[in-house]
Amino acid sequence: MKKITFPSLTVQILVGLVIGIVVGALKPHWGVAIKPAADIFLRMIKMIIAPLIFSTLVVGIAGAGDFKKVGRIGLKAIIYFEVATTIALFIGLFTVNVFKPGEYINRPSATVSQAAPVAGGPKAALLAPAQHSGSDFVVNIFPTSVIDAMARGDILQVVIFSLFFGMGLAALGEKGKPLVTVLNSLAEVMFKFTNLVMKFAPFGVLAAIAATVGAKGLSVLKGYASLVICFYAALVFFVGVVLFLICMIIRVPFLRLFKAIREPFTIAFTTASSEAALPAAMESMERFGCPRETVGFVLPTGYSFNLDGATLYLSLASIFIAQVYGIPLDLKTQLAMMLTLMLTSKGVAGVPRASLVVLAGTVSTFNLPMEGVALLLGIDQILDMGRTAVNVTGNCVATAVVARWEGELDDEQMMRADTVSS
Repeated sequence: MKKITFPSLTVQILVGLVIGIVVGALKPHWGVAIKPAADIFLRMIKMIIAPLIFSTLVVGIAGAGDFKKVGRIGLKAIIYFEVATTIALFIGLFTVNVFKPGEYINRPSATVSQAAPVAGGPKAALLAPAQHSGSDFVVNIFPTSVIDAMARGDILQVVIFSLFFGMGLAALGEKGKPLVTVLNSLAEVMFKFTNLVMKFAPFGVLAAIAATVGAKGLSVLKGYASLVICFYAALVFFVGVVLFLICMIIRVPFLRLFKAIREPFTIAFTTASSEAALPAAMESMERFGCPRETVGFVLPTGYSFNLDGATLYLSLASIFIAQVYGIPLDLKTQLAMMLTLMLTSKGVAGVPRASLVVLAGTVSTFNLPMEGVALLLGIDQILDMGRTAVNVTGNCVATAVVARWEGELDDEQMMRADTVSS
């Protein structure tokens, strides 16, 4: 009897995407009704993340027992993150100034409140920017309770705890070996757990897209076509030119890498959640030939410091709002805005809509109309899909960069990665 061969997970997810769009467009109430399936899938993913990060990072540090190496990896990762996100910011700035998508939008007739957020209502509360100083951010990355950090899904706090725990475990020497073995087994279990959860991905994606299209309709794209096209063109340029050149410099075949991460990329795009793609991205990069300790440190840390798609969006969206309301911004002001975004975009959670909070804070700081942020709410799902996928892609490239920089990228395994994952 001939064995039945099922399509790859990537193909299944894309099929789910198409079916979801059709269901949401033809039967909007059905699309909205099945949204709980998408929520369940995302919750299943989130329950994997904390134990996966903790086990892989602790095993990597305790197994290596080299504190200098951990510090070296961290420094190299931060340097790369800063360079990559700065390039993304200026690509967004360049694109919005050249193509001026805001001038194609009918300017709202409502009176613009220049200095204050929209008064009243849930949207105002959603968009009210939280004021945090740089010192607050540094203090808040250290958890008071790792259980609380895991419960809230604060990835950076989990990483910090795992770093110290791993160093403490390494300092025990032989006494700590049994626990290292247990945590290594936990990491393997979490990867198997991830494989099981990923089998539900096509259904989760179908429900998420159907709910979005059902609630907002396909017509939401018509009025903002200029912004959507401009933004996605900038993302394609960043991935196809900037990340491609980076891969060339570090001697990594870009197409092979992209093929290796196609599943986390597709999951990130269709769910608009970086967290949903994290377990699959970690597994893909380890299979690609990156050491476990590098993957366990760089990928989760990148979720706070290397959100390339989000930073590109923030620079483009800020100037877009000024263009919509006809507010001229000189070069000095735009550069000051980029510097602000360079700082405030760090620590943005890898969850849907987090960029809107940072955008609202920037708009308020530079006295742009807060109503402009509300204008973007209608199409934020469409924009979030692209920026989230680029966030994940950028962090996978960052992992390969650091692994190559450390001289630990396994070229033989890298060349076999796509055949193993197919």
